[in-house]
Amino acid sequence: MGFQQEIERRRTFAIISHPDAGKTTLTEKLLLYGGAIQIAGAVKSNKIKKTATSDFMEIEKQRGISVATSVMGFEYDGFKINILDTPGHKDFQEDTYRTLTAADSVIVVIDVAKGVEPQTEKLVEVCRMRNIPIIVFINKLDRFGKDGFELLDEIEQKLHIRVTPLSWPINMGTNFKGVYSIFEDKLNLFTPGKQTIEEYVEINGLNDSKLDEIVSAKDADKLREEMEMVTEVYPKFNKQTYLDGNISPVFFGSALNNFGVMELLNCFIQIAPNPLPYETQERVVRPEEDTFTGFVFKIHANLDPNHRDRIAFVRVTSGIFKRNEFYTHVRLDKRVRFSSPTAFMAQKKSVIDEVYPGDIVGLHDTGSFKIGDSLTEGEMLHFKGIPSFSPELFKYIENADPMKSKQLAKGIDQLMDEGVAQLFVGKTSGRKIIGTVGALQFEVIQHRLLHEYGASCRYEHITLFKTAWITSKKKAALDEFVSRKGSSLAVDKEGRLVFLAESKYALDLAMDKYKDIEFHFTSEF
Repeated sequence: MGFQQEIERRRTFAIISHPDAGKTTLTEKLLLYGGAIQIAGAVKSNKIKKTATSDFMEIEKQRGISVATSVMGFEYDGFKINILDTPGHKDFQEDTYRTLTAADSVIVVIDVAKGVEPQTEKLVEVCRMRNIPIIVFINKLDRFGKDGFELLDEIEQKLHIRVTPLSWPINMGTNFKGVYSIFEDKLNLFTPGKQTIEEYVEINGLNDSKLDEIVSAKDADKLREEMEMVTEVYPKFNKQTYLDGNISPVFFGSALNNFGVMELLNCFIQIAPNPLPYETQERVVRPEEDTFTGFVFKIHANLDPNHRDRIAFVRVTSGIFKRNEFYTHVRLDKRVRFSSPTAFMAQKKSVIDEVYPGDIVGLHDTGSFKIGDSLTEGEMLHFKGIPSFSPELFKYIENADPMKSKQLAKGIDQLMDEGVAQLFVGKTSGRKIIGTVGALQFEVIQHRLLHEYGASCRYEHITLFKTAWITSKKKAALDEFVSRKGSSLAVDKEGRLVFLAESKYALDLAMDKYKDIEFHFTSEF
């Protein structure tokens, strides 16, 4: 198969949602259809021993939630599909934001009973900023929930996206009979308790008398009436409008029951974008270019705790990445090569010889990579849009076991490189401060330090409102700020100066008083 054909058959997307909307379950079922796994895990209860394929960290299995992005690839119907299953929990949204930089499109999962929830709003806002094409999957139709039209209105109002249904449910909850596929003009019947590949019933349009026989005349008439409203109210699906990020197709189903998933997948592979061009500070990189380029969007330490390995996840943006070839690590301006680049199915990985645009490759890393780093065949390119955000919660971190100080230092160093949190060291006190965007991250860090590095830590309270990276074009102004505000300054892992504001008032006062100092709230400046 030629290089261009390899690009055209690739589909790389992220699945996002509020926690418990069924995102990880949908991921499992997509993998089932692709033959990537033989049995779906259950993530509903800590008591269930089978856990989801995409949730592989120990703390995820205990809590039944996703706290790190998983990368999974599989083949389906001649297409190579790469899924990025993201954490739904708000405390891990920064990992999700960065993952979206590696995705060409997105599937948003919404619970039919709960509708659009706050975390979904935040994530879709990021997608809209980047004009990422969005497909919506309304899940859990086997339970009673909101009316279909009410949900579509809510999606349009809260997520600020125009929608067009490509399937429509016949009732819901205990009366749920199935879904009519508008996209394929087929009837998909639901059998309670049946978790097998769904079967379609061919009908000759909605006026086919077979419809009345299958679902009852009453439900058939209701479906016809609702479909008439759908046709009148919502625009006809247009692939280019979807690819431009201006309209989102909507599907209904029940991921837990394998229902509506194949329909979603079959449509997705037809309409979702091929690998897209990427912007760098220097120029736009196009996937069909001959030379290899890629960027690190995620780092994970101890993917396999038995081997203490550290993996940098690289999104290939152009050319072909080849095993044992030399490439340029742009930030370090250093030639590097990789003897065992890996492809992933959650934590299961296999060595791969060639990786194409759109694919995600895992590279063994000894500590030289940071999130946002570029790999090229020599061209000095810097990819845009992979920032760290100013944290919102802070704690001092202290060693709880003096005999394990080296293990603690190594653990903190590696976990901070993953981007799960940020480390600041007080300029005058020398004390280490962990900053996160969510409270649960502190617990995850403590758990991982103990179980992956054998290091114990404890936290101490610190009163901080916000941090801001500071720069100035005037050296004298920066020197004065440093001398006056020394006790409120720290350095981050990169050695950059950070202002630690104890309150909103303190931050506003500093910004107002020191006009020559620039305060930055993301690391891209």
